[in-house]
Amino acid sequence: MNAVSYVRVSSKAQDHATQRSAIERAATARGDTLTEWYGEKVSGKSLDRPELDRLRAAVRAGEVRRLYVYRLDRLTRSGIRDTLDLVEELRRAGVDLVTIADGFDLNGPAAEIILAVMAWAAKMERLAINERIAAARARLEAEGRPWGRPKRLSPAEVAAVCADRAAGRTVREIAQARRIPRSTVGRVQCARASTGAR
Repeated sequence: MNAVSYVRVSSKAQDHATQRSAIERAATARGDTLTEWYGEKVSGKSLDRPELDRLRAAVRAGEVRRLYVYRLDRLTRSGIRDTLDLVEELRRAGVDLVTIADGFDLNGPAAEIILAVMAWAAKMERLAINERIAAARARLEAEGRPWGRPKRLSPAEVAAVCADRAAGRTVREIAQARRIPRSTVGRVQCARASTGAR
């Protein structure tokens, strides 16, 4: 059987490790070997996502027989209609959809009701998260405080990284020497164009 997996997180700061680990264990327990991983770091508020589109194309081409997801809301958080339509699209193509953490059978007699409730709950959770973020942003702006993550590096550390880059050190060398993530070093904006990440 051609088994694949779709994993999704909403933020670039997150990773798929937890989802992948749980899915790999479940697939192994079923005797499946996962032949393809479709992974994205993007919100589930819309079905318009590159990796989901690629997965759906593979489904339409008959290349997928079993699809593993960590939870149903990894596929979509855009409401009941999108969820039911997507699940029906998978079923019509003969795809067995397996969710790891939801704890319910998608093929039972009450599956449609359960799917609708789960889809509604996922959309409500997404809307609640958006409301909390908007409220936090408004509060910080009212207090005159900046919005977003605090800067990881102090101005002195930024200057030191820029000096290292101007001296020809690679991003990896700087990150190892200063014990900071390579991605942080790569985001440092230095005055000279020639000090871009390598």
